[in-house]
Amino acid sequence: MEIIDRKENPLLNRVEIEFRWNHEGKATPSRVDMLNGIASVEPGSNRDLIVIKDVNTRFGQSSTTGLGIVYADAESMKVEPDYMHARFSGMRSSSAAPAEEAPAAEEAAAEESAEEPTEEATADEDGGEA
Repeated sequence: MEIIDRKENPLLNRVEIEFRWNHEGKATPSRVDMLNGIASVEPGSNRDLIVIKDVNTRFGQSSTTGLGIVYADAESMKVEPDYMHARFSGMRSSSAAPAEEAPAAEEAAAEESAEEPTEEATADEDGGEA
């Protein structure tokens, strides 16, 4: 992994690293590989606070470029959209998952199970009328 540019962004409390990865004779690196690469080149970085964006592999070439964003803390990382958190959720340790998301998932599951009997009751009413 080659670092093209490294910018500190104090306003958003993060470091932005543009990189180029030459992978001749190998497959395109995965997001996990890129996360590990960024974590290894940025001293003191926490793998759970890294986001990879703008990944682009050139057609016919073994070169991939991208942007790695290393946040200082979880509070600063809240500027990222929800789909980015979801995209990297499987690659993060369980302790870094926001505590707010777990109750929301449980509530959604409870709402779905509460809706099912209502649909069945409606089908019984329709069947009785015919």
